[in-house]
Amino acid sequence: MMGSVLLLSQILCLLFFHSHFQPSLSSSNFSSPVLLCPAAQSLALLQFKYSFSIMSSFPLWWGEECYEQPKRVLWREGTDCCSWDGVTCNMKTGHVIGLHLRCSMLNGTLHSNSTLFFLHHLQKLDLSYNDFNASVISSSFGQLFHLTHLNLSASNFAGQVPPEISHLSRLASLDLSYNNHLMLEPISFNKLAQNLTQLRELNLNTVDMSLVVPRSFMNLSSSLTSLQLWHCRLQGEFPFSLGKFKQLEHLDLAANYFIGPMPDDFANHTRLAWLDLSRNSFQGHLPFSLGNLKQLRNLRLSNIGFTGQILNQFSNLTQLIQLDLSYNQFDGKILSSLENLKKLNFLDLSSNNFIGEIPDCLFNLTLLNWLDLSNNKFYGQISSSLGNLEKLYYLPLYSNEFSGEIPDGLFNLTQLSLVDLANNKFNGQISSSLGNLENLNHLTLSFNDFTGEIPDCFFNLTLLTWLDFSHNRFDGRISSSLGNLEKLNYLTLSFNNFTGEIPDGLFNLTLLSQLDLSNNRLIGLPSQMNRLSSLQELLLSDNQLIGPIPSQISRLSRLWNLDLSNNLLDGTIPSSLFSMPSLQFLSLHNNHFSGRISPFLSNSLLYIDFSHNKLYGQIPPSVFELENLTALMLSSNDKLTGNISFSICKLKSLAILDLSNNSFSGFIPQCLGNFSDGLLVLNLGVNNFQGNIPSVYSEWNSLRLINATLNDTIVM
Repeated sequence: MMGSVLLLSQILCLLFFHSHFQPSLSSSNFSSPVLLCPAAQSLALLQFKYSFSIMSSFPLWWGEECYEQPKRVLWREGTDCCSWDGVTCNMKTGHVIGLHLRCSMLNGTLHSNSTLFFLHHLQKLDLSYNDFNASVISSSFGQLFHLTHLNLSASNFAGQVPPEISHLSRLASLDLSYNNHLMLEPISFNKLAQNLTQLRELNLNTVDMSLVVPRSFMNLSSSLTSLQLWHCRLQGEFPFSLGKFKQLEHLDLAANYFIGPMPDDFANHTRLAWLDLSRNSFQGHLPFSLGNLKQLRNLRLSNIGFTGQILNQFSNLTQLIQLDLSYNQFDGKILSSLENLKKLNFLDLSSNNFIGEIPDCLFNLTLLNWLDLSNNKFYGQISSSLGNLEKLYYLPLYSNEFSGEIPDGLFNLTQLSLVDLANNKFNGQISSSLGNLENLNHLTLSFNDFTGEIPDCFFNLTLLTWLDFSHNRFDGRISSSLGNLEKLNYLTLSFNNFTGEIPDGLFNLTLLSQLDLSNNRLIGLPSQMNRLSSLQELLLSDNQLIGPIPSQISRLSRLWNLDLSNNLLDGTIPSSLFSMPSLQFLSLHNNHFSGRISPFLSNSLLYIDFSHNKLYGQIPPSVFELENLTALMLSSNDKLTGNISFSICKLKSLAILDLSNNSFSGFIPQCLGNFSDGLLVLNLGVNNFQGNIPSVYSEWNSLRLINATLNDTIVM
C-alpha cells in the first residue's frame, strides 16, 4: 500500500514539474485542446474521486440541504478539470483554488495520504454533507496554507480536531458543525483562537467542547461576524463580555450549560441580526440592553429560566422577524408595544405564565405565519380580529382558559395548517365555516365543552392527518363522510356522546394508525376492521358494543394495543388474537366472554386483562412463556380453575398478578418470592389456595397490594 502511494506521489510530482516547465505550445502545432488545469492537479482530483464510493441516496436527516445533483458526475479523464462541476481554477495559472463538493454523496474514509492534500493552492474547500465513515480529521489539512474557507460540516468526521488546523492562518471561515462525534480539546482550541486572526465565521455546532474553558473565547478574533456554538456542552458561568465582538452579526450559544446572569452588554452590538441563547440556565430578568439591537431579525431566548414581566425591551426592535420566548417563567400581560414589530412572522410565547386577554394589537401583526400562545394563563374570548392574520398557518392555543365560541375570524385563515385549541373552556357548536380551512392537516379541539353534531362541511378537509375531538359533548351519529379524510393518521373522538354504529366510511382510512372511539355510546363491532391495514392502536372501550369479536381483527399485523373493555361483547375470545405478531396490550375486561383461554402463539404480549368475564378452565401453559409480561389480570371469572404452575416464575418482569375471585387451588409457588424487586400487586383472594405465604412477602419493598384472603388455609 505504501509503495503504491509513494509511486503515485512521484508520478504527481513529475507531472507537476512537467506542467510548470514545459515550453509554451501554440494550438496550431497540435490538434488537441489546450487544458487550463495542470495535469498533476487533474490527476489528484480523479484519484480523490476514485477513493470513494457513491451513496445510493441522501440520509433523511440531511433534509432539504442536499437538493443539488452530485457534483462529481461530470468529472472525466481527458477533460479540463477547470470545467468540472464543483471545481474552481485561477484563470491565469490554472491552479485549482476551489473545491465545492457539498452533498456529493461521497462515502468512505478520508485518509491522511489522500491526493486531496496535493492541491496546495486551494483557497476554498467544502466537503460538507458527505459520509466519511467516522474518519479522523487529518493533520494534513494543516498543509493547505492558502485556505480561506474550510467547511467539513455534517460529514461524519470523528475524534479530535487536530491542532494543525490552527496553521491555516488565512482562514476567514471555518465550519466543523454537525459532526456529532467530534471533540475539540482545550489545547487545540487555544491554538485555533490565537492563530486564526483573520477568522470572521466560526461554526462548531454539536462539536464536544466540554473541556474547553469558556473564557478562552476571549482570545478569538475581534473581527468575528458569526459565532455558532450550539449544543457544544459548554458549561459554567457565562464567562466573557460580548463587548469585544462588536462586528458580530450572528451569535448562537444555545443548548449549552451556561448558568448565572445573562450578559447585559449588548449596547454596542449594532450589527447583530441573529441571537440565540436558548436552552441554557441563565437567571434573572430580560436584559434591557437587548433594546439596543435595532438590526436584530431573529431572537431566540426559549427555555432559559427568565422571570418577571416583559416591559419595553422589544419596542425598538422593528426589524424583528422571529421572536421566541417560550418555556420561561415570564408573567404579566402582553404589552401593546409588541405592535411595533410589524415585520414579525414568528412569535412563540408558549409555556410561560402570561395572563389576561389577548390584546387586539397582536392581531395587527399581519405578517405572522406562526403564533404560539399555548400553555399560559390567558383567558376570555378571542377577538374576531384574529382574522386579520391571513398568512397564519400554525396556531396552537392549547392549555389556557379561553372561553366562548371559536371566533368567526379564525375561519378566514385559509392558510392554516395546524389549529390546537385543546384544554380550554371553549363551548358551543362547531360552525360550518370550519370547512373553509382547506389546508388544515392538524386539528385538536379536545378537553373543551363543544356540543352538537359535527357539520358535514368538516369532511371536506381532505388534507387532515390528525383529528382530536375527545373530551367534549359532541353527539349524534358519526357520519360516514368521515371516510373522505383519507390522509388521516390519528383519529380520536373519545369521551363524547356519539351514538349508533361505527360508520362504514371509516374503513376507507387505510393510513390510520390510531383510532380511539372509547367512552361513547356506540354499538356493533364491524368485521371490516381488517381494512385499516396501518392500524397500531384500536381503542373502543366503554361503549355498548355487542356480539363476538370479529376474527378479521387478527389480520391487523401492526396492531400493538387493543382495548375492548367495558362493553357487552360475548362469545369466545378468538384464538387468532393470540398469534398477532405485534400485539403488546390486550384488554377485554368487563364483557361477557366465555369459554376457555386459547394457547398464546405470539410472545409479544406485555399486558393481559381478561378480568370480569365468564371464562373457565385452566390457564394455558403458554402464558408462562411470555417472558416480557408485566401484567396478568384474570380476576372475577368465577370458573377459572387448576393449580398455578411453577412456570409462572419465568415471568421475571411481572408487576401485576391478579387471580382473585376464581376457583384456583393448590399451593402458591414459592418462587414468587424472587419477584420482590418488581411485583407491585399480588391479589389471590377468594380462591381455594392452600398453605403458607412465604415470610419473604412481608419484606417486599415494592409491593403496594397483597391480598390472599378467603382461601382455604392460607397463612399470611
